[in-house]
Amino acid sequence: MQFPWQAFLLFTLNLLDAVFTLFWVDNGFATEGNQLMASVLDAGYLPFLIVKIGVGAIASFVVWRWSNLKAAKYGSTFAVSIYIGVMGIHFFTGLSAFGILSETTVNDVAVWSDNLLAFFI
Repeated sequence: MQFPWQAFLLFTLNLLDAVFTLFWVDNGFATEGNQLMASVLDAGYLPFLIVKIGVGAIASFVVWRWSNLKAAKYGSTFAVSIYIGVMGIHFFTGLSAFGILSETTVNDVAVWSDNLLAFFI
């Protein structure tokens, strides 16, 4: 049986998202963007990690278990694409937090991304 790379990648990106989010929130650089997960984060770091890792594990299992279906293949590709975008947000957050990007540059990127998103919606 072939190793489920896409399920592994999905879970790994989910885990990295959780770790980076906790780091940025704990150090005051960012807030949780997902309002549902923000309310879980308000309950504490452990509940946040349990829910985040649990959801990631379930999603990865579903992707692995039904990987022969087209819907699972397209869905996992979409989810991994979204998480790669989220990693980009974490990357820019890090550059901003450590003073590598100026506030003006961060605002310009935010306006650019808003315009790009508005174009697709």
